[in-house]
Amino acid sequence: MVIVLKRDCTAEQLQEVKRAMERGGVKVMVSQGSEVTILGAEGNASGLNQQALAQMPGVERVVPVSEPYKKANRKYHPDDTVVDIGRGVQVGGRKLAVIAGPCSVESQEQIVGIAESVQAAGAAAMRGGAYKPRTSPYSFQGMGLEGLRLLSEARQATGLPIVTELMSADQLPIFEETVDVIQIGARNMQNFDLLKKVGKVNKPILLKRGLANTIEEWLMSAEYIMAGGNDRVILCERGIRTFETYTRNTLDLSSVLAVKRLSHLPVVVDPSHACGRSWMVERMAMAAVAAGADGLIIEVHNDPKNALCDGAQSITPAEFEALMGKLAPLARCVGREL
Repeated sequence: MVIVLKRDCTAEQLQEVKRAMERGGVKVMVSQGSEVTILGAEGNASGLNQQALAQMPGVERVVPVSEPYKKANRKYHPDDTVVDIGRGVQVGGRKLAVIAGPCSVESQEQIVGIAESVQAAGAAAMRGGAYKPRTSPYSFQGMGLEGLRLLSEARQATGLPIVTELMSADQLPIFEETVDVIQIGARNMQNFDLLKKVGKVNKPILLKRGLANTIEEWLMSAEYIMAGGNDRVILCERGIRTFETYTRNTLDLSSVLAVKRLSHLPVVVDPSHACGRSWMVERMAMAAVAAGADGLIIEVHNDPKNALCDGAQSITPAEFEALMGKLAPLARCVGREL
């Protein structure tokens, strides 16, 4: 349940409504937006007298909420959330945030060189995997701590915030020290213990949609993080598994529209993992911007044919620069900018 207050509601009236809700056995979340102030009930709202609350001074209306997620729900937080990821970069709002870099860190020369290339082309942040979840135990699993160190070198060389995937709660202390944005990958989207742990840290979390998860399940995973106290959550659509095998996954751009209606959290799109084919990345990235995404996360490699991980879906620095040139006028068409 949410209670929408009148524009002229006084501070005293707000507090009286809040106390009445608390007497009904719920915690109260206060959301003061640019247009409206909302009181959201957290917990079992069955003890609340909706009719009595609706008649209290300062109350505009009472709105029942059927969705199980609360903190991520736009009904509780009408204004769009903008997540500050550090170094002057924000995700959400008018500016599109383009995050670019290789699937995995392979060497100092590789990661610093790519970081410098994508920065020159206009990227807002850099991605790169130090730890890699792979289907086969015999595939390259990432450089681990050395990969994190090299990512830090690339950040020092360029000033770009770094985004990398957390695989285990055991790694959390070093990630808190070295990483700007902690990515929770698709395979860990419903690793609830891990979600609870990152809900306690003071770092932005990029939460990828699971390969076979519904939008509601995705938002409920965001709720786990936010329930722990961390409201700096960025959602990432990276394609879902369907019957189609021509592409790696099926890019669900409708989810961008759905999530923007259901939630206030920013949404970025990963066309690289969604398609699995480098020649599709440019058009799917443009389609994501047209659909209303707040940003993109794109795999860029200086030598895709010899990449240790996901070379088939990686574009070159030159191709990334060309893509950025096409995104700039498109962004203006939808009221955004790079």
